[in-house]
This record gives sequence, structure tokens and C-alpha cells, in this order.
Amino acid sequence: MPRLLTLYIIRHVLGITAVVALAMLAIQSFITLVTDADETGKNGFGVLQLMQTTLLQMPSGLALLMPIVSMIGALMGLGMLAGQSELTAMRAAGLSNRKIAVATLLAGALLGAIGWLVGDVIAPQGDRLAAAIKSGSNEGAAMVWLRDGDEVLRIRHLVAEDRAEAVEIYSLDSSLKLQKVLAADSAHYVDGGWQLEGVRETHFTAEGRAESSVMPTARWSGTVTPNVLRLYLLEADAISVAGLRRLIDYLDANQLDAGKYRLQFWHKLIEPLTIMAMAVFAVPFAFGSLRDSGAGQRLLLGILLGVGFYVINRVSLSLGQIYGWNALLAAGMPTVAWAAIAAFRIRRAN
Repeated sequence: MPRLLTLYIIRHVLGITAVVALAMLAIQSFITLVTDADETGKNGFGVLQLMQTTLLQMPSGLALLMPIVSMIGALMGLGMLAGQSELTAMRAAGLSNRKIAVATLLAGALLGAIGWLVGDVIAPQGDRLAAAIKSGSNEGAAMVWLRDGDEVLRIRHLVAEDRAEAVEIYSLDSSLKLQKVLAADSAHYVDGGWQLEGVRETHFTAEGRAESSVMPTARWSGTVTPNVLRLYLLEADAISVAGLRRLIDYLDANQLDAGKYRLQFWHKLIEPLTIMAMAVFAVPFAFGSLRDSGAGQRLLLGILLGVGFYVINRVSLSLGQIYGWNALLAAGMPTVAWAAIAAFRIRRAN
């Protein structure tokens, strides 16, 4: 009997959460559609492209909303069971508050797994395709500066992740003194290196003279690959965990600041646990004031708590980046605190 009741609670919470997710995703997609509508009619970005990018960005929107969706779904699901006296009957049948919390935690674990799949696998792909559509409809990406060992790369116009125009490569010595500048009209990544065309090379001698030469083509083999460019240009929350790890390794190898990406790396790893904590946090309310409340009150409370946690989580990440906190501590502290409060309230409800 307890096993059947546990499965019943999990199925009920997941069902209500699915409805909440669809409703909130529809609202979020509508906001994205309205926000990006101002770009239509500019540089070939039309209504079709707007619809495509909106659909492609839906997985990232769902990944962003998953903690709040988990909280609201658990609140409404358990609240409905409590309001219909089903939880009371379950407790009379021998299902303790702790077992109800465990059932909700299992539902949260399933939601966390779904959130990880969406946020780490599906959403980055969708965001990359949406970015490709937008960049193909606009005049190209903003100027890009990258470091590769003793060389600094400037790309004025990134056509695609493997094609660029107006490229400059500055070579420095150990004392950071400029030794050579390589300027190219275009660059294309072929066979593990960059094929430069329309090349102008300028050497700076120890006497302070500049010696220039012109070449039709040249080859530059650096560690800046199309994969690095793609990761570097995406927003941190649009990169998978594996992509963030590669980007952090690249930035660390070139002595560049990887703090933002390291924080996002740990945030993504902890996100499934956050979703679980948000679901469990709703359990004590089912035994308290929400027992006789309506769905509107549960929805309002879920939104307020979810938005409050989201703000606290973002503030923690921002403060961690500003003050140089340990990335794991900054990303995980709100989740640990939320779970501890939930465990304390569940124990008191027994």
C-alpha cells in the first residue's frame, strides 16, 4: 500500500507540474516573441525567422523556469491532495509525513533529470541554431578579442564560427612588447588551422623600424578553434556543462578570467538538486495553512517563493563573481539553505 500511495503522489505532482510548465512556458515564449518583434524587417530578419528563433529558445526558457515550475507544481499538487483530504487519508493509512516528503523528493528528482536534459542537451543546441539564424539575418557579430599564448587575436567581423573577415593577429614577446602584426582580409578554418587570405605582415625590429610585406595567403595554427569561438560568443547559460569545462580550460591556459563561466559551470551542475529542493520545500505547506486554501493562493505563494529564490540565487552568483568567492560555494549556498529550511519544517510538521 505505501508504495502505491508513493507512486500516486509522484504521478499527481508530475501531472500538475506539467500543466504549470506548459502555462509558464507559453507566457515566457509570448514575452520573447514580443521582445524580439522589434527586430523584424531589419537585415532580412522577418516573421518566419522570428517564429523560428522563438521556438528554438523555448527549451532554454523551460530550463530557466524549472525551479519555479517545480515549486509551483509541488505546491499545487500537494495542496489539491490536502484540500480533498487525500493526504489525511494517506496518513491514516500509515503514510507518514516523511514518506510523503520522500515521494515529493522522488518527483523532484525526476523533474531535476528532465531539467538537466533540457538545460544541458536540448537548450544549448536550440540557442546555437537561434543565434545562427539571427547572425545570418544581421550584419555579423560584434568585434571579438581573444588571446592565444603570446598572440592576441582581433576579429572585426565573425561571419560564422569557422569564417571571419578583417582579422588581426598581434605577436608579443615575453615582456609583452609587440613584435609582429599579421592582418588578413579573411580567414577560414581548414584542416586544423586558419587559412588567411589577403595577408599583410609587419615586423618590428629592435631598432624600432617596421618592415612590411604582402602575401596572398598564409597559415595560422593557433588553439583558437571554431568550437572555442562558438562557446566564447554564446551566453554562459546557453553552454552545456562539457562546453563550459572546455571554455574554462582554454581561458585558464591563456591566463584569462574564467570566473563567470566557472560559476555557471557549478550552477548548472547543482541545478537538478535545486529543482529537488524547491519541490521538497512545498511539502510542509500541505500540512499547514494551504490545506484549506484555494488554487489561486497556492499559485500566488508558489510564484512569490520561486521568484524570491531565483533572485537570491542570482544575487549569490553575482556577489560571488564580484568578491571572488569560491564558485561551488556561491552557486550552491542558496540551494543548501533552501533544502535545510525545508528539512527543518518537515521535521517540525511530524
